[in-house]
Amino acid sequence: MARNKYGRRRVLVTGGAGFLGSHLIDRLLDRGDEVLCVDNLFTGDKSNIDHLVGHTRFEFMRHDVCFPLYVEVDEIFNLACPASPVHYQHDPVQTTKTSVLGAINMLGLAKRLRVPIFQASTSEVYGDPEIHPQTEDYWGNVNPIGIRSCYDEGKRCAETLFFDYLRQHDLDIKVARIFNTYGPRMHASDGRVVSNFIVQALQGHDITIFGDGSQTRSFCYVDDLVEGFIRFMEAGPDVHGPINIGNPHEFTIRELAEKVIEMTGSTSKLIQLPLPADDPTQRQPNIGEARKHLDNWEPKVQLEEGLRRTIAYFADKV
Repeated sequence: MARNKYGRRRVLVTGGAGFLGSHLIDRLLDRGDEVLCVDNLFTGDKSNIDHLVGHTRFEFMRHDVCFPLYVEVDEIFNLACPASPVHYQHDPVQTTKTSVLGAINMLGLAKRLRVPIFQASTSEVYGDPEIHPQTEDYWGNVNPIGIRSCYDEGKRCAETLFFDYLRQHDLDIKVARIFNTYGPRMHASDGRVVSNFIVQALQGHDITIFGDGSQTRSFCYVDDLVEGFIRFMEAGPDVHGPINIGNPHEFTIRELAEKVIEMTGSTSKLIQLPLPADDPTQRQPNIGEARKHLDNWEPKVQLEEGLRRTIAYFADKV
């Protein structure tokens, strides 16, 4: 791995003021890297990186990845994109631009510098899957014109660009498909199920379940996910992915809601609302490729422990 004149890696993290990006930056700084955090703060929040202000190896730049970026770095983690339905449906055109133009600009930078680049893709590329659990060779079942398409198809197109840069320019790419992730620094109103349930329970409000709550998700604690990112980037130039990174333990939405009520001691009641359009009924990763290529990576934080830490975070916020 290339290093700068001080013997340290200089790492670019786009979307670095977001939930995942800020945790990744903490980990990179802990291992001794210099980090350039780039974020336009559309959904990112400076409070996620306030604790890094004044850190000698941390730099923040407000910038939109839809426009070219001219910097000198040794690695790129491209995490820039709204990742919750509330946020990416707020401005769907901008969401698609961020996924596609952002990928083009960051790939162009990586090509110029000849450095490895990591793409934070998503399990949403599988759409409402017809196979279960999802393996990386599954092409997906995605509605190209629905209300979630700006995100789903934007990420699918970004993957296409990454693999075309691999084939056409021999670029060292890493494409990770991220499954549901939770933990401290989630946005309280981003519409994701874990943060929704915890905030509603702590405030004593009814907990809203879409449909009958039988749809399933697999929840990975953020520390485990970041460990997967680090191992993927360190896996060498022959490991490109795509690789699923998530927790293979599957829970129904109703089970999650009941667990949150129990752990918060809330008196909240469950109420059912109609399912949103194109909402997947099942989501569970097969992580065989991650175990094989990422030094036997697999999640270690169990759901109850992860929820305990996340509830403690939100208890100070609401």
